[in-house]
Amino acid sequence: MRVVYILIAVVFAIFVFRLFDLMITNGESFLDRAEENRTRNISVPTSRGLIYDRNGFVLARNVASYNVIITPALLPTSDGGLQNIYRELSEVIDVPISMGTLDETTAKNFSPCVTPLGIQQIVEIGDTNSPYSPIQIKCNIDETTARVIVGKSADWPGVDVEVVSIRDYPTGELTSEVIGFLGPIPAVEQEYYESLGFVANRDKVGYAGVEWSLQEILGGTNGQRVVEVDVAGKILRDLETPIDPIPGSSVKLTIDTRLQAAAKATLEGEMRFWNTYLNTTRSSNGAVVALNPKTGEVLALVSYPTFENNRMARVIPSYYYEQLTKDAHRPLFNHAVSAEHPPGSVFKMASAIGILNEGIISPTDTVDCPGKISVVQKFLANETGTTRDFVCWNREGHNDLDFLHGVAESCNVFFYKVTGGYQNEVPEGLGIWRLGEYARALGYGARSGIELPGESSGLIPDPNWKRVNVGENWSSGDTYIAGVGQGYVLATVIQVAMSFSTLANDGVLMQPTLVYEVVDEQGNVIQPFEPRVKWDITKDPLIQVYDQNNFPTGEYRTVEPWVIEMAKEGMRMVVTEGTAKDPLVGNTKMPSAGKTGTAEYCDNLAQEQNRCTFGNWPTHAWYAAYAPYHDPEILVVAFVYNGGEGAAVAGPVVRKILDAYHGIYYPDATP
Repeated sequence: MRVVYILIAVVFAIFVFRLFDLMITNGESFLDRAEENRTRNISVPTSRGLIYDRNGFVLARNVASYNVIITPALLPTSDGGLQNIYRELSEVIDVPISMGTLDETTAKNFSPCVTPLGIQQIVEIGDTNSPYSPIQIKCNIDETTARVIVGKSADWPGVDVEVVSIRDYPTGELTSEVIGFLGPIPAVEQEYYESLGFVANRDKVGYAGVEWSLQEILGGTNGQRVVEVDVAGKILRDLETPIDPIPGSSVKLTIDTRLQAAAKATLEGEMRFWNTYLNTTRSSNGAVVALNPKTGEVLALVSYPTFENNRMARVIPSYYYEQLTKDAHRPLFNHAVSAEHPPGSVFKMASAIGILNEGIISPTDTVDCPGKISVVQKFLANETGTTRDFVCWNREGHNDLDFLHGVAESCNVFFYKVTGGYQNEVPEGLGIWRLGEYARALGYGARSGIELPGESSGLIPDPNWKRVNVGENWSSGDTYIAGVGQGYVLATVIQVAMSFSTLANDGVLMQPTLVYEVVDEQGNVIQPFEPRVKWDITKDPLIQVYDQNNFPTGEYRTVEPWVIEMAKEGMRMVVTEGTAKDPLVGNTKMPSAGKTGTAEYCDNLAQEQNRCTFGNWPTHAWYAAYAPYHDPEILVVAFVYNGGEGAAVAGPVVRKILDAYHGIYYPDATP
């Protein structure tokens, strides 16, 4: 009996110790686990804000999408009734009852709406994971089919239709480069978005355009429910007061859809004309930016080729996305803000204001401009150097030109001499260091800050940059080429627009923007439009002063207002008697001023086609113009990749857009 008593005591001691361990030592941990098992946090999806153009036209909205769902726990228990539901539902939604093999790997990688499984296998996965949680059988059915299923709810217990919100873009590819599209939360950003209350594999976020850049404004905040559930996952009651979702704010953009349509049609039409006329695909991409130079409002922004964002509204098709990414002309790439190209002669306006402001020449001085000059190119000051020819686009030359006619005729030799210096005629040119200062003052060499992702900063080169990135010294010839926007100089279309906007606005550079207003769900303006000044080159000392040895002195200067006026007068002469005097370019309904540009290039595509022949390189077409000349309201920059001559190809694009603006805003005005 003593042995029995001892055994009973030992067993009792074990139970006491185990109870102590469960209730005292680890009691709090087990309580937390029990609470976690019986409670569930449910995220209540919010609604995304809408996007409008400046006139209230809807560019992005939320529309209803219907998904067929089944709650496994609510299905009939009899096998006959269950199979009858499967059979009838299969006929309505065209999803097989059973298809594929349900193994552990398939179940683990299951993804609703894109699965190859049949109804029976999908329900089996849902029943295993959470029988009281609805599981999607088919997504995006039409409204008629949805009504049929809802009408059969009494005969099909457990089968229902969920209504979810998806994005719809009424203007489609017309504005896709500006609006962008939505997609699932990326794995690399999942932790960030979940910290904001978003749910991976359910909520969508911006992937491009303003959908991406304005995500914090448009996205809203999900609601929250804390509920008690039983062991099967059935919701029993709310444990806390539910938190309602906060809808995203809506955004009114500065874009005018009418002008956007005119700009896109004009750019595509001009490229199509030249490709047809030359019987070859010469121009493969291009871009247009139209803005108000006084406020920075972007009225139109076109990138060609582009994509159809409605095709990615519900799910991003892998075949379509792969097609876009493999396209050599990069339709997902915003050519207006991300593509860097040599600006050519449109860059000469940076040289122009520099040479006047630094006193390299006076407005009345003349420069001899033959069709070609020979310069001794040196990499070191004390070396012998080699002779190199620099030619003008007009091989016959322009004779003697003053500042205004140098700009109007876009004479290369004129700008070679005044930026690089030439013998005794121009003893000291502007030089690369000072040229860089004036270029950056106009907006080159840095991102504009426009509300679009993937913006590039362009390139304003200098000797330090070349030594690090190219591995050789700066040559005197590099300065000559940079002065006309060639060589290592790179710019984006939006940067060219900023540079001309600064001049058109008397030296004041406004922040380019796509956002006009932010409004709440009731339509109340919560963030009105306020134009922002980036800087005023006539008042803000931005130009660093260099000594005769090209060392910075620590002093800074402004640009004299009369220099801006001379630059504007030169651009007016471009239209009236210079390179844009052709009626197809300069004959606008509003008096305009502008600058043509034909930029030689040699990129990877040109190299693959063996087109980089010295002396006959392919060229991009540029043209920038603003109107009315005396009181600018709109500035337009057009770029055509491999377009050839700027005046012939890009010029007509800008003229037609300016005329479209006149027709939209002044339909009854006399030209």
